[in-house]
Amino acid sequence: MQLGTIGVWTSYRPFGPARAGEAAKLVEQLGFGAWWVGGSPQVRDLRPVLAATSMLVAATGILNVWRSDPLETAADDAELRAAFPGRLMLGIGIGHPEATSDYRRPLTAMRSFLDALDASPTPTPPDERCLAALAPKMLDLARARTAGTHLYFVSPEHTRLARHRLGPGKLVAPELACVLDTDTDRARAVARAYAQSYLGLGNYTRALLDSGFTEADVADGGSDRLIDTVVPQGSAGQIAEHVRAHLDAGADHVCVQPLGEDGIPRASWTALARALIG
Repeated sequence: MQLGTIGVWTSYRPFGPARAGEAAKLVEQLGFGAWWVGGSPQVRDLRPVLAATSMLVAATGILNVWRSDPLETAADDAELRAAFPGRLMLGIGIGHPEATSDYRRPLTAMRSFLDALDASPTPTPPDERCLAALAPKMLDLARARTAGTHLYFVSPEHTRLARHRLGPGKLVAPELACVLDTDTDRARAVARAYAQSYLGLGNYTRALLDSGFTEADVADGGSDRLIDTVVPQGSAGQIAEHVRAHLDAGADHVCVQPLGEDGIPRASWTALARALIG
């Protein structure tokens, strides 16, 4: 799976599904290797991205096991892989107890979902799927049963911990939300508004605490230190330094999610591509 070093992460919400193909063409033209489609998509939701491009990898970022049937997932996955070989990464996640009433025994549920994928008539290749794994035991499962992990809302230190847990040869692909704006107060306000909902989810706050932040950092909307580390702001060159920090910590691939631009984030994607890809 050739994800490349730099990708993008966004749902279709900012510009609508009808413009997904237009956005995908721009992502590929700018030289990004992959588009992680957010918003808990189903596999079939990736088709507009794949159909509009020739080499871009499309990934689910992430498919939620509580909202997905494994047999349907495997069938949809096989259909798209046949049409677009080598260009689909199945990112799978367990979600959050605060957002899912059925949430229970996450590790057991994820194992069962993977077992069902493997037992289906059209199993998903293990090296073309990954887990949204934050905690140690889920990272262990990602190492044993998939290509690796797709991290979200994490610091470079968490990327380092994930690489150590997975070892060499496994995918570590963190998302990096960012704000391309050199007005510190305005940019930090955008970053803090984005972070608010994630700081209310226990899986994320535990991961932040495990990677060196304190209870004070995660309280009251997040400290400036936390916000500036997890959702960096500034020029494209300054954001590129944060991307390189994740790469230096052991990431193979970083997918950037610029915030604060309406519609397709053309200006942000273009500036980041120039800073990161050339």
